[in-house]
Formats: sequence, structure tokens, C-alpha cells
Amino acid sequence: MRKEDTPGWIAAILASPLLWHAARLALTSAYIIGGFAKLLDFAGAAAEQARFGLNPGWLWATLAIVVELGGSLLVVANRFVWLGAGGLGVLTFVAMLTANAFWLSTGHERFMVMNAFFEHLGLIAGLVIVSIYAVETPPHPTRIS
Repeated sequence: MRKEDTPGWIAAILASPLLWHAARLALTSAYIIGGFAKLLDFAGAAAEQARFGLNPGWLWATLAIVVELGGSLLVVANRFVWLGAGGLGVLTFVAMLTANAFWLSTGHERFMVMNAFFEHLGLIAGLVIVSIYAVETPPHPTRIS
């Protein structure tokens, strides 16, 4: 962060460990909710995976649950962030190619699916950024980790 470009009160907010934890939780919230939803309706999750051509559905659903919950836990806990965010990024990329294949759609549906595709791309970018930050930021004694 370029301090000369940032007002002091904004820099203070951005330096808050509480904000950092809230941001990591917000970034992974869709994965946490999705992982628990799949866990609570495993048959539905397996059927959804099979509908997108990921067979056997039960295996892909299991992998999705493990990655969504385990990867989120690593990112939120600020431990092995590269592994958690990397797993979530790969899962998101697979979802983009299977569930958001906008090039196969037309009309309004194409717009909606293309929008979801690029929202997922933004999530991947956020996961990359949180990984870069975790590597580039030295431990701080007041940071909650």
C-alpha cells in the first residue's frame, strides 16, 4: 500500500487485524455455505455434480465439500493460505468451465451465465491476492492469527 496515497484514517482501518479476518471470512463465505449445503444434502450435491458431467457425482461432491470447507478453514485461519486458496481457486475454475460455460448459451441466458463466469474469475483473483498478502506480510505481534 502506498501510504502517501492513502488518508491516515483509511490506512488505520485497513491495518486493523479485525478487518483482515472479516475480509477473509467474507471471501470464503460462499464456499463455507456451499460446503455445508452439500454436506447436508449429499445426494443432491452428487446429482448436481453428475448433471454438470462430473462423474461419479459422489466423488466430485466429496471433493467439493472437502475443498470448500477445508480450503476456507485454511484461508480464515491464515495457515497454509496458498493451499486453501489454491484449492478453492481450482474448484472455482472447474465450476466456471462446467456450470458457467456461457459460450454454449444464447440471449439473456448467455448474459447471466457470462456474468457468473466473470464473478467466479473475480473470486479467483481475490484468492490469489489473499495468498500474495499472506506470503508478503511478515507476522505482526498484534495480529490475530
